[in-house]
Amino acid sequence: MTSRFRSAIAAEAARAAAQPAGYPFHGLGVRARAIPFAAIAVVAEASLALPPGPKSPSATGVSIGLLLATAGFFLLPWSRLPGWAAPLAPLTYTASVLALILAAGSTSGVGIVILVPLIWTVLFQGWRETALVLLAIVIVELVISLVPAAAPASVIARRVVLWAALGTVIAVAAHGLRDRIARAQEESARLQAHLRQVTVMEDRERIAAGIQNTAIQRLFAVGLNLQGAGVLIAEPTARSRVESAVTELDQVIQAIRDSIFAFRRTTPETGLRAEIIGLFTALSPTSEVRFSGRIEESLLPEMRGQLLDALREAVGIIQAHYAIGCVDVAAGPDSFVTVIEATASGATEQSSGGFDSQRLRHGAAQAGISLEIVTEAAAARFEWVMSLSADSERELQPPSIPA
Repeated sequence: MTSRFRSAIAAEAARAAAQPAGYPFHGLGVRARAIPFAAIAVVAEASLALPPGPKSPSATGVSIGLLLATAGFFLLPWSRLPGWAAPLAPLTYTASVLALILAAGSTSGVGIVILVPLIWTVLFQGWRETALVLLAIVIVELVISLVPAAAPASVIARRVVLWAALGTVIAVAAHGLRDRIARAQEESARLQAHLRQVTVMEDRERIAAGIQNTAIQRLFAVGLNLQGAGVLIAEPTARSRVESAVTELDQVIQAIRDSIFAFRRTTPETGLRAEIIGLFTALSPTSEVRFSGRIEESLLPEMRGQLLDALREAVGIIQAHYAIGCVDVAAGPDSFVTVIEATASGATEQSSGGFDSQRLRHGAAQAGISLEIVTEAAAARFEWVMSLSADSERELQPPSIPA
């Protein structure tokens, strides 16, 4: 037995357990379930009034009595009845249909209502009830086959009415079932997406906790050791280098903490950080991207699109002449600043002097972004500054971009 089959059985058992005892004969929605089938049964009994009338008044009485008994099943205290009593209702109506056919004649056209108990059990009851009703229908057909045939004039009208009524019930039930399946599939898709999101977030939490408990603590310990060693160094140049290394370690620790905070806060949906990182991590060699300030909350959606379009075009132009090394992104109270630092090497250094910056400036100007370009023999610095609304109520830290 496969795991999928076991899961299906468990789901069916859970669904059956969630239904009230005696379903579908009482509980919520009982009228919606019973009224269409009751209407067909009443129409079938009423069709006996068509000329030339019923062939057997006694069979008519039995059919009506069994129909009333079937209706009485809906009044029973099903919560106190045993489970084997559930098939009695459709089986009683099957017997009512047999008496109805004997009363009207085997060729009267009323025999189509024999499908009513079968459709009922298929829609609302289990395999056991369906098998019993199917066996009863086969017995009814065998009995009817032994009755002499007759052809009353009312056959056409009776068949039209009953086929139309039963066809309507089948159509409504089938479309309702399709709608339920579609809703179940949509709900399953939503649950699977939520499960994937929860799984990703749990992995992110685990990775972030691991980084915080190992990398940050070890870097902090190294920084403290270097800071203590710097006090013991008398040579000014060596002390300056050690202090510079301590400062760099502090910046690295802060960058890791910012990344962990973003790692825990962001969801799998793409954010501005992820979009910017995606622009530069695909390069070879991979560029270092650093963030400071409230990156996700600073820009409106249309401003985000303008900035990303400008950066996307810039990456394609710059990497043709330079190797992008470091990218700094800072969100301040009045501006959103992006700085790209790039270097040239080898044959690229000889052609870098002919770097055409007009296309970059034109793209930035169209997006309403100020662009400053500083080029040297083997290096370049590009700074995009996007002004934010002056009346913004954001409490952001001022941008910190290294010169």
